[in-house]
Amino acid sequence: MKIAGFLLLVSGEALVIAALALLAETSPRAVFVIAGLAVQVLGLVLVARAHMAPEGKR
Repeated sequence: MKIAGFLLLVSGEALVIAALALLAETSPRAVFVIAGLAVQVLGLVLVARAHMAPEGKR
């Protein structure tokens, strides 16, 4: 899960950078930036959950 989370973080950042570089109109650019940020948040949640201690070992 850690690897998937880190890959989602990287792919979300790539999506944001690609949207800013390639799209000229503001409406599609905003949609892709929001989608990229959502992918980054999903990756951050996966990384955070992978680093938490299991419930029985607390």
